Amino acid sequence: DGVETVLKLVESADAFIEGFRPGVTERMGLGPEQCLARNRALVYGRMTGWGQEGPYAAAAGHDINYIALSGVLSRIGRAGEGPMPPLNLVGDFGGGGMLLAYGLVCGILNAKQTGVGQVVDAAMVDGAATLMAMFFSFDAMGMLGDRGTNLLDTGAHFYDVYECSDGEYVSIGSIEPQFYELLLEKTGLTTDDLPPQMSRDDWPAAKVKIAKVLKSKTRDQWCEIMEHTDVCFAPVLSMAEAAVHPHNVARGTFTEFDGVLQPNPAPRFSATPAELTTSQVGAGSDTDSVLSELGLTPAEIDKLKSDGAVA
Repeated sequence: DGVETVLKLVESADAFIEGFRPGVTERMGLGPEQCLARNRALVYGRMTGWGQEGPYAAAAGHDINYIALSGVLSRIGRAGEGPMPPLNLVGDFGGGGMLLAYGLVCGILNAKQTGVGQVVDAAMVDGAATLMAMFFSFDAMGMLGDRGTNLLDTGAHFYDVYECSDGEYVSIGSIEPQFYELLLEKTGLTTDDLPPQMSRDDWPAAKVKIAKVLKSKTRDQWCEIMEHTDVCFAPVLSMAEAAVHPHNVARGTFTEFDGVLQPNPAPRFSATPAELTTSQVGAGSDTDSVLSELGLTPAEIDKLKSDGAVA
């Protein structure tokens, strides 16, 4: 009865998302074949770490493992240090959830035009690799050195975070020549103090000089000097600080909903703006409302619960 209830929901659904290991929904009787038989236009989204096939497919894993196998983790970190996992942003959220959402929307758009659905196989190892496309291109062009020695991985003295005199940090990203020139102006340095901007062999020595200057003032002092300029600058804020920074307040980037501080929905839609409507809820909290929308009576819902078919 539980399986049949899900298949009834599938009949009127645009998309179906499952996050089990390969073969599990097939054993349940809820695989792509069964679901698409009920709804030819359904887009069946599958989220896994390793994908539906391959030597690792049946094994457990986490974000750190997926970005390791895709080559991403090897590129993140400072020179002379080991790789540094970037929270679980690249595998779980970027290469996983974001690309699954994109894939589902693509599939739904196609289904609206053709009436035919399909399976979207979203593997975090694939998605993480896709996010690395630019760096694979850099490598092919001979533009990629060892970890922590490159333009975007803290190798360059003009693209890094620096400690201030109060122990706080600022971020600098003055890549373009005009922005780099402004960085020198704001720090009081000159081209006589530093080597040519793109002289990679001189980056480590230049970084020492930049770091010394930035360590001479507090983070707030550097904000007074560099904020709202084209240096490509921002203070490194804590989560609590980010929520009350004037720019984020002006944009409404964060909100407190039912006592929980969290980001507002993004991206922003002009015609159909997203809204936060509920707090975090436990699994099964929406069972009654969803099944009621499906057309089941209270008695039918109670029987499914008592039988253990739904929770």
